[in-house]
Amino acid sequence: MRAVIQRVSEASVAIDDKIIGKIDRGFMILLGIHEEDTQADADYLIRKIPLLRVFEDAEGKMNQSLQDVGGSVLSVSQFTLYADTKKGNRPSFVKAARPETAIPLYEYFNEGLRQAGLTVETGEFGGDMDVALINDGPVTILFDTRDK
Repeated sequence: MRAVIQRVSEASVAIDDKIIGKIDRGFMILLGIHEEDTQADADYLIRKIPLLRVFEDAEGKMNQSLQDVGGSVLSVSQFTLYADTKKGNRPSFVKAARPETAIPLYEYFNEGLRQAGLTVETGEFGGDMDVALINDGPVTILFDTRDK
């Protein structure tokens, strides 16, 4: 799995001009699921993300986690994180998981973050979404479970 995590002061996702998910301070997560990913990959991210210390403490150091600051998550599935751009100009997405694999893992990931005590808003899997965010910092962190 690949997770692009952006520390945000606010973020939202809309379909047809209707907001379906919105958060204030927290993480905007774009989640790409590989065809070979399993629940173990999701579990790794579920353990790491709530404790990721990228929020500033009283001294201005990135020393607080999402849980410490009471932040929320906006989670959006993004198969394009597995784009293969080596040949030609049109990306290939053959390594991205098919919906029958990706949807259950995406839902498992989001539920795992909820079980960790986080408020989680989501996009719509496979939907044509408009995502808006204010990246605070900017702070952007990339996780790839194949690199753990």
